[in-house]
Amino acid sequence: MARNIQSLERAAAMLRLLAGGERRLGLSDIASSLGLAKGTAHGILRTLQQEGFVEQDDASGRYQLGAELLRLGTTYLDVHELRARALVWTDDLARSSGESVYLGVLHQQGVLIVHHVFRPDDSRQVLEIGAMQPLHSTALGKVLSAYDPVAHSEALEADRKAFTDRTVCEPEEFEHILDVTRARGYAADVEETWEGVASLAAPIHDRRRMPVGAVGITGAVERLCRPGEEAVLRPELIAAVRDCARAVSRDLGAGRF
Repeated sequence: MARNIQSLERAAAMLRLLAGGERRLGLSDIASSLGLAKGTAHGILRTLQQEGFVEQDDASGRYQLGAELLRLGTTYLDVHELRARALVWTDDLARSSGESVYLGVLHQQGVLIVHHVFRPDDSRQVLEIGAMQPLHSTALGKVLSAYDPVAHSEALEADRKAFTDRTVCEPEEFEHILDVTRARGYAADVEETWEGVASLAAPIHDRRRMPVGAVGITGAVERLCRPGEEAVLRPELIAAVRDCARAVSRDLGAGRF
């Protein structure tokens, strides 16, 4: 049987202690409550503080829970609510479009796929939940970069790799694409990330009208684009993706828009 890691157990106990009772605790209080030497407790607190899980009041020297825990907790709740609200609508989008549907959120300078609906045919497909996509070249990533200021900053700071001859890497051209995305309400990726593959995506907003994710479809260029016009997406597919994004946003409390 695998042994638990003592330092992690102590850090978890420390966070639970700070989460209950008094809002702020001093080093001596924490050490005595957990049966730890002051030096040991201080080392754990210093590490938690560096990671943003604990904050120290400058005036009193007492410790309290940090903002990073709130961010992680909110992300967990938001992602699970987002996925739950999107289940029916993404299934409908897959049926109506005949293509694979992806739900993505911002994560570590990329797009984390949190839900994936297979293309409704008999083809062999691989579930991509948990996969990461780049911000600068995919439709999901462009939507997040256009509507979420944090995603925008991370897309500019990230290494914008050229995946194909069509990948846009220069900052000025990328900013222009984001302007176009905001103006028309959706983003496109026609062979910018994968040869022969196109995708389009639209933003999802929550009750505060904040961007919380993006939904899109991905498929072969010849299916998503107009016949003879490889760079022009089919308008009925654009409408279907935007309708799906609006429906999920309304379910999250965003209201009509």
